[in-house]
Amino acid sequence: MADEIRSQTDQDGETPVFDLLADMTAASLDRATLEPAELMLVRLAALVALDAPPLSYLANLSVAAGVGITSEEVEGVLTAVAPIVGTPRVVAAAGNIMRAMGIAVVVAEEAELASIAADDYGQGHSVENGASVAP
Repeated sequence: MADEIRSQTDQDGETPVFDLLADMTAASLDRATLEPAELMLVRLAALVALDAPPLSYLANLSVAAGVGITSEEVEGVLTAVAPIVGTPRVVAAAGNIMRAMGIAVVVAEEAELASIAADDYGQGHSVENGASVAP
């Protein structure tokens, strides 16, 4: 799994912060004595305790899904930490997780639209002197 995370980084250096975070996550998976799924559940609990923003959940939940974490297990973590961190943190975490999922949907839709546009552009359009022309 750590190698999969590393392969998702931008090798040309255009996303240095994302690349660093991905490397840190991969290193954590490599060095921890926990199984990858256990590690991601612990990380999720830490995010709740820290009142993490939606993008932190997005980054970690994508890795968690990759190691087989289910939505029921995410709910289980929220239930488990509620007595420790309190209702406000759990409610905030649930909202931030929902925002993260919304961000993921928007990004996926935009990527799909961009792919369709690129396919449409490549099928029947050519570029001459910087201008688009139809065939």
